Amino acid sequence: MTATITGAGRRNDGRVPNQLRPVKIVPDYLKFAEGSVLIRVGDTRVICAATIEDRVPGWMRGKGRGWVTAEYSMLPRAGAERSQREAARGSIGGRTHEIQRLIGRSLRGVIDMGKLGERTITLDCDVIQADGGTRTASITGAYVALARALHKYGMAQLLTGQVAAVSVGIVNALPYLDLDYSEDSTAEVDFNVVMTNDDRLIEVQGTAEHGAFTRQQMDQMVDLAAAGIRQLFVLQQTAIEAPPGE
Repeated sequence: MTATITGAGRRNDGRVPNQLRPVKIVPDYLKFAEGSVLIRVGDTRVICAATIEDRVPGWMRGKGRGWVTAEYSMLPRAGAERSQREAARGSIGGRTHEIQRLIGRSLRGVIDMGKLGERTITLDCDVIQADGGTRTASITGAYVALARALHKYGMAQLLTGQVAAVSVGIVNALPYLDLDYSEDSTAEVDFNVVMTNDDRLIEVQGTAEHGAFTRQQMDQMVDLAAAGIRQLFVLQQTAIEAPPGE
């Protein structure tokens, strides 16, 4: 499922610039969740679980609409060094808030809230190993957990589309797809792109770490991300259609 760039140099892990890391999505990873997956993107691993509850937040009661939200966390030893649990600090950090909101926005973009009724679907994304791209892996995996939960309870018609995400960036003056940590930490430009299967963009987060980038480079990175996300759609669909327990 990967293309090659003729004459392009190889990356540290042997990939060419427009190649995804190996991706594996294991459905029904948790016994009790309505929908769950373990998603592996290279050395990044995230457990995503969907919970459906017959209630909505107080500010939505009586409106006849549902809500989709997300929570994100990272285990203390998900990285090379131990990080302190946010619960031990007594507050959730700004990065966690940002990622939770991003995951929630991404999933709300492909579900009919009116037809959901007064229900809340919570997507829990827990990073057990981090090597770059944890937020994009969380979005990609959370969609599969959501879809399997809705299929399980006869609500698949609530899905209005498919969503996945990937990182891109400029490293050593070249556009790279799906950055691992070593690339992300040295990238001149870092982007996260969230896209639906009809090529609509839900989010484009881009930052120049060193200097600035051109409009042409931005378009090139978004096109590169779109090509990678289309590959992720195929892997998602395979995991969604897998028989229960596989």
